[in-house]
Amino acid sequence: MSHSTDGITLEMLRNASQWCLRPETLKAANRVLVDFHHRLPISAVWGSGIRSSSDGQRFGVQEDSKIGAYYPRYFGYYGNALTLYTHMTDQFGVYSEQAVSCIIRESLYVLGGLLGNDTIVRPKIHHTDTHGATHQIFGLFRMLGLSLQPRLAKLRHQRLFKLRKDRRYGELEPLFEGAVPADLIREQWDELRRLTSSLQSRHAAPDAVVQRLANAGGADRLAKALVSIGKVDKTIFLLRWLHDPELRSDTGRQLNRGEHRQSLGRWLFFANQGEFREGDYEEIMNKASCLSLISNAVLVWNTLQIQKIVEELRAGGQEVKDEDLARVSPLLRAHVIPNGSYDLSIR
Repeated sequence: MSHSTDGITLEMLRNASQWCLRPETLKAANRVLVDFHHRLPISAVWGSGIRSSSDGQRFGVQEDSKIGAYYPRYFGYYGNALTLYTHMTDQFGVYSEQAVSCIIRESLYVLGGLLGNDTIVRPKIHHTDTHGATHQIFGLFRMLGLSLQPRLAKLRHQRLFKLRKDRRYGELEPLFEGAVPADLIREQWDELRRLTSSLQSRHAAPDAVVQRLANAGGADRLAKALVSIGKVDKTIFLLRWLHDPELRSDTGRQLNRGEHRQSLGRWLFFANQGEFREGDYEEIMNKASCLSLISNAVLVWNTLQIQKIVEELRAGGQEVKDEDLARVSPLLRAHVIPNGSYDLSIR
């Protein structure tokens, strides 16, 4: 990199890598970019920041790692891989990233990014795919005052739940699997509130809490109460999904944006052919955070250029509608040359 960079010496790169690349500094740098982008006037055409989404992207690992695992679907039977689980706002800003095992269900890490968010963007509606939604996650989202709106596969296999056994819903009756125990929810309500408070105050790690609740036995009344709340919330969501085309459109649009951002991440991660060379978790997280940082830097630069062009067109009397701008992605990458020469000299 020192041979490809003007204005930066090898010693300067070593010093920055040793003393500046830490989780705290990288998170703070990402926060600055996300906050700056959110304040740009043109960012509002893509969203208000009330929505976000999360999804995983697989990368190879050249050495053994605690979170590395075999993933034959994409890496053959002998190649290790991991998942970078990323949270992105409806304005395309990445506000959380986490390196996790690719064989663990992604729903464990959905809440971690939302509750660990330190930016000025505060999403209230979150979208995932099927792997990010379970009854426990639906229940925790409801208790936290958030809305989980996933894109679920195989809808014909989904079942609804009642609040009362004696209620009948005519032709919809075959869709109901049973009723939730409302008395159990009332009994465990105080404990559920304590659990929610621990998550909000960051006294408990969300992934550890979700893992514990998911593995709880049938005698765990707190876990059963949370699942019951999740079943009710999921039932309401499924009915809305079938009834509201706008909900389906918003969910699909946000998840498609997340997939588009993944293609940018793959493009930027050009070194070592897009693989992690070392298996150390801290080194992996540093590289993952740097990838998000560069992605956000591209987002800010593109947005500033788009805003400049729009201002010039409007000043010249041309009409540029916000609804048309909303279909222009700020993650364009054809002009980004990741493996070229870099000029960082002070002018």
